[in-house]
Amino acid sequence: MGMPASSTKWTAERVRAMPDDGNRYEVIDGELYVTPAPTWEHQRAALGLANRLPAFIAAHGIGDVYFAPADVEFAYDRMVEPDVFVVPLVEGRRPRTWDEVKRMLLAVEILSPSSARADRVTKRLLYQRERVDEYWIVDVDSRLIERWRPDDSRPEIVGGELVWQPGPVTPALTIDLDAYFKEVRLE
Repeated sequence: MGMPASSTKWTAERVRAMPDDGNRYEVIDGELYVTPAPTWEHQRAALGLANRLPAFIAAHGIGDVYFAPADVEFAYDRMVEPDVFVVPLVEGRRPRTWDEVKRMLLAVEILSPSSARADRVTKRLLYQRERVDEYWIVDVDSRLIERWRPDDSRPEIVGGELVWQPGPVTPALTIDLDAYFKEVRLE
């Protein structure tokens, strides 16, 4: 995610009306953020996590897994496209429309040079303000994940093994990060 595109006040509706040019557009507090199309490694990293979540999510009746491009609109001037995200069930079922998605259990961004500042600051603060249960910033180059929760002032730096427990009575999902990064890195 690059820097804000202009000083014009943007809305989610205005962003959706733009022609598709291959870039990703997000609006945070009325500022437009433009990100170029993701790299191969970025896509492999997102897909690698997205593939590890659905069986666990379904087995425990937690919610549903989605990945970009998919708009999550918190307010008329706050719409983001997390690389991977998990939403809770709505009245015991998977959401049928984007309007039903009011919160996220997990948001994941894959770090890239053009998105590092926005992912670590702007989007992190937004996700914390919106009380997203967990926000993971995946740093493929460092083979680490920064885990943020709503009240954190510093991230938990996770390497080796990532344990995610989306609820107090839900069993934990363990992801072997060494295997994950070996799979997604293009070396």
